[in-house]
Amino acid sequence: MRFRFVEEHRGAFSIDRLCRVMNVRPRGQRAFRSRPASRRQRMAMVVLAHIKEQSHLSLGS
Repeated sequence: MRFRFVEEHRGAFSIDRLCRVMNVRPRGQRAFRSRPASRRQRMAMVVLAHIKEQSHLSLGS
C-alpha cells in the first residue's frame, strides 16, 4: 500500500521525500517497481477485462 502511494505520487514529489514520509526505503520502492504482478492481481485484470468486454457488447447498459 505504501509503495503504491509512492508510485502514484512520484510525479508531484521526489521519491526520496515520499519514501521518507511513508517510512519506506528507496531500495524497497525500486524492488516494488520491478516485481511482476501477483496471481491475484492477474486474475483481477482478467475479470475486469471480461466485465469491460460485456459492457461494450451490451452498449454500456
